[in-house]
Amino acid sequence: MIYKEDIQKTLAAYDTSKITIASLGGHSALDVCEGAKKLGFRTLVIARKGREKTYSKYYKTRGAKGCATSFANERGCVDEVIVVNDFSDLINSKVQEKLLRINTILIHSRYFWVYFDFEKVENELKVPIYGTREMLKLEERDVEKNQYYLLQKAGIRIPKLYASPAEIDGMVIVKVNEAARGYERAFFYASSPKDFEKKSQELLKAGTITKEALDKAVIEEFILGAQVNFNYFYSNLTDELELMGTDTRRQTSLDGYLRLPADEQLEVLKIKKPKLIETGHMTCTTKESLLEKAFDIGQKFVDMSKHEVPPGIIGPFALQGAVAAEDGNEEIVIFDVSMRIPGSPGTRFTPYTSYLHGRPVSYGERIAMEIKLAIEEGKLNEVCT
Repeated sequence: MIYKEDIQKTLAAYDTSKITIASLGGHSALDVCEGAKKLGFRTLVIARKGREKTYSKYYKTRGAKGCATSFANERGCVDEVIVVNDFSDLINSKVQEKLLRINTILIHSRYFWVYFDFEKVENELKVPIYGTREMLKLEERDVEKNQYYLLQKAGIRIPKLYASPAEIDGMVIVKVNEAARGYERAFFYASSPKDFEKKSQELLKAGTITKEALDKAVIEEFILGAQVNFNYFYSNLTDELELMGTDTRRQTSLDGYLRLPADEQLEVLKIKKPKLIETGHMTCTTKESLLEKAFDIGQKFVDMSKHEVPPGIIGPFALQGAVAAEDGNEEIVIFDVSMRIPGSPGTRFTPYTSYLHGRPVSYGERIAMEIKLAIEEGKLNEVCT
């Protein structure tokens, strides 16, 4: 069991002039490394074998500063790569010993809860994590005090939830884990109990989902609105909430369907159903009249997380949903929470960090800024768990 006291002892033994910022190779690793390099930190990526070239070749740090060559200025952002067979090998003692020896702080991402057993991350990982490691598992919908619980306790509107298909009384979206890739969801829509039965049976027959996964599916009211992800950063050192940017998702094969004329969509649907697998993000802006509502729900989530899961959210998080227009009023409805760095490096290309910092700031740089401030103030133990 890794206790708070163990992490504090580790941090106290670190040489804070030689901190290494590390991430798993995927999701937001390059964003994290680029931002860390800007603040003078050493960077490291733990990459899975067969997917390491992105970090060990294409974006590796090369060219020495000040040398009389064409590479006078250092390029790339990844200083070192540790190649593992599986991401879960991070727990191995040799890997952990190496990371601890070079004063490593891990930046957690979605990969931590896709490829790891939560209990191992919480109880066996001795390397400090920036943020609250206990909150990672709360993104799951079948655990105590999960994201729905926190949103409801915070007074943030979420879609209506249906306990069973028999209760369906309007358009719903069903979120059920895929059979092949348990961390991805095979979304489907239904408008009645009969429609649910028909579509779920089609997916079961095709092997897309399993009966066990279907029994655990989340059935949500479908919100008709403009989808927006609100990406935040909360500094527990200064008690300030920042809006890092807004974006929306690109999903395959849904985006391909949407590019077809309506009549051709209907023909394609006879052969193949669309999937909603996230493949990237597009930056978007939010009109200023909605910003106060965005900050309001962000602050509510921060406050409730402190109360329910102390010390609460630290650093990056996102509330993902849609802006619905009902009865002439615009309301933000949230249906997903990211309790770590969101997977959208393009947030810096929205104007919101510039309004605050006077220039665009990426998530990676903002995290590095906070770690640097914590080092300067002797408060690393307040931002790492």
